[in-house]
Amino acid sequence: MNILSIQSHVAYGHVGNASAVFPMQRLGVEVWPIHTVQFSNHTGYGDWKGRVFDGGMIDEVMEGIAERGVLPSCDGVLSGYMGSADIGHAIVSAVERVRAANPKASWCCDPVIGDVGRGVFVRPGIPEFMREQAVPAADIVTPNQFELELLTDSEVTTLADAQRAVASLRAVGPKVVLVTSLLTEDTPADAIDLLAADGEGSFRVRTPKIDISVNGAGDAIAALFYVHYLRDGSAASALAKAAGSVYGLLRRTKESGSREILTVAAQDEFVTPSRTFVPEAV
Repeated sequence: MNILSIQSHVAYGHVGNASAVFPMQRLGVEVWPIHTVQFSNHTGYGDWKGRVFDGGMIDEVMEGIAERGVLPSCDGVLSGYMGSADIGHAIVSAVERVRAANPKASWCCDPVIGDVGRGVFVRPGIPEFMREQAVPAADIVTPNQFELELLTDSEVTTLADAQRAVASLRAVGPKVVLVTSLLTEDTPADAIDLLAADGEGSFRVRTPKIDISVNGAGDAIAALFYVHYLRDGSAASALAKAAGSVYGLLRRTKESGSREILTVAAQDEFVTPSRTFVPEAV
């Protein structure tokens, strides 16, 4: 399996491609990464060095890949943090090139916009681009609860609210939706939910809440969910496998006291999670 992964990258730590590429490789996937930014570290530290690339750079790298004649063997595109609307347009163009070469290829878009507590943290124009262009064109989207609410202009306080919002997203294009970091009125205080939906229905996995503040877990779960969905063709199966892996990753990171997720040290969690979860049809 070959996946083109277009998102941010950091030299130190694990967010964006630095969080998503290795787990996919550990699962036996050949990954072709294109970086939308190159930073020294993630922005949660308060200061960083590096720069945001432009859409032209994305187009140039895509042209080089196309010249190798390998796009027909690309099974899908994974995208995350875009940096600018200009980069967003380049990603859409890249997806179109891949689909033209391989009509069976899909696009998994992690619509990175913001999060609860932080609000919107992307540049102006990105939320509108995600809502109006990226999400409708994607096959799979993986918003967190904040992004789900923003994309659907709705408030999610109950499971039924979440299901309605997911249905409205699926109605505009994506066949599959994964909602991460979901907290509703029936979520216990010591737990956190994930909700996935496809043509077979909607499914929830509830995991124990781990009191930890790290970046990159969302990038990892989007990548893992995408790989498992491509292989199994089931949102329920992909949800269970991705949830188990990320829970194990975060648990081991918490135990170590690390500020960065242990993507390398806990790599066995990607292949054989130390804890499994059964998806519940809802």
